[in-house]
Amino acid sequence: MKHKILIIEDESHIASLLHRAFQEADYDAYIALDGKMGANLFDRLRPHLVVTDLVMPEMDGRELCRHIRASKSNVPILMLTAIGGTDDIVQGLDSGADDYLVKPFRLPELLARVRALLRRAAQAESDRVSKMADLTLDHETKEVRRNGELLKLTATEFRLLEFLLRNKGRLKTRMEILEEVWGVHFDPNTNVVDVYINYLRNKVDKPFEKKLIHTQVGLGFILKE
Repeated sequence: MKHKILIIEDESHIASLLHRAFQEADYDAYIALDGKMGANLFDRLRPHLVVTDLVMPEMDGRELCRHIRASKSNVPILMLTAIGGTDDIVQGLDSGADDYLVKPFRLPELLARVRALLRRAAQAESDRVSKMADLTLDHETKEVRRNGELLKLTATEFRLLEFLLRNKGRLKTRMEILEEVWGVHFDPNTNVVDVYINYLRNKVDKPFEKKLIHTQVGLGFILKE
């Protein structure tokens, strides 16, 4: 899958230069020519990285960064600025940018910074998101998706799935699940685990061809492909 990069730059010749450089580096690149257009395109596109100018019409780079961070997105932002003063750089970083580059810049340095930001973002995502097959669970946003489709889970269902995902490929007994998910000692004869496993199956497995939640009769449950 190619990374999507959103370029927000009001100088069309610089925007075209960046677009061409990113395309040649095998990224999918998109252009917005002012901050407001960039914010709207970001909301629709949800890119993997944003490269934005600092001084722009409609909405400047700092406002744009605040807009992106207000959406709870951790997408890396590289700010381009013709203003190399410390105060301007600090304000840009404080508003949510991850890195900055002063104009004029050299394309090899820009591309190196983009690669570094994407690597950092990938590492952060791997720490934050648990995956198996086409199932993803975001521990921070509490979003669960299967084949890209958002699943609506209750808080208990989420904790149960989170526990199974953290222990994917390992059989877990009913008592282990009770202690870890509910945090208390239940009567070992209770069927609460079976009830919630069934709830979870109806949402995570039933609508999809591949089943991930498996029962080992008399032993417990395991999440595996």
